[in-house]
Amino acid sequence: MQDVAPPAEDDEEDISDPRLWKKDGWIVRVIKNEDDEGWAVEMTRKGDAEPALVTPWTMGRDKKNPKPLDHGAFATLVKTTNDVLARHQHALRAKLHRSFSYATDEGQRIRIDLDIAQDDDDPHAILAAFDERTDELIRTGRTMPNFKLTATTAARFVRTGEA
Repeated sequence: MQDVAPPAEDDEEDISDPRLWKKDGWIVRVIKNEDDEGWAVEMTRKGDAEPALVTPWTMGRDKKNPKPLDHGAFATLVKTTNDVLARHQHALRAKLHRSFSYATDEGQRIRIDLDIAQDDDDPHAILAAFDERTDELIRTGRTMPNFKLTATTAARFVRTGEA
C-alpha cells in the first residue's frame, strides 16, 4: 500500500460557509466581537499568523446572529483588506524613505535618497546621490538612521562624501 501525504494547506478546497470562507489565498471568519455584543469579521492571508484586518460585522435579521458571508461580502472584504495593506505599505515606505533634490551652482540637478534600514541589531541608513537628468549614481554612503536630510547636509555629502 502506498503512503499518501495529507494535502498541503494551499491544496485545501475552497470553503464557502456562512461564517468561514477560504478562497483566493484568504481565510475569512465571522467571530464574536469581544469589545461588545456584536460580531466581527477577521481577514487572514493563508500562511499568516495574524489577521490583516478585523472589522465589525453586520447582525442578521434576528439581531442575535451574524449576517452570513456571501460572494459579494467576500469580494468587498478582500478589496478592503488589500487597500488597507497597500496603505500600510505606502506609509511604511514613506517612513523609511526620504528624497531631496537641489541644483548645484553649475546647474546640475541632484537627487539625494535616504533609505532607513529596518535592522534592530545594526541601525543605519543609506544615502545615495543621483544625477537627476541621467539617473546616474554619483555617490553612496552609510549614515545613522536619524540623519537630517537638508540642503546643507545633501550638498556636503555630494561634495565630500561625509554624512
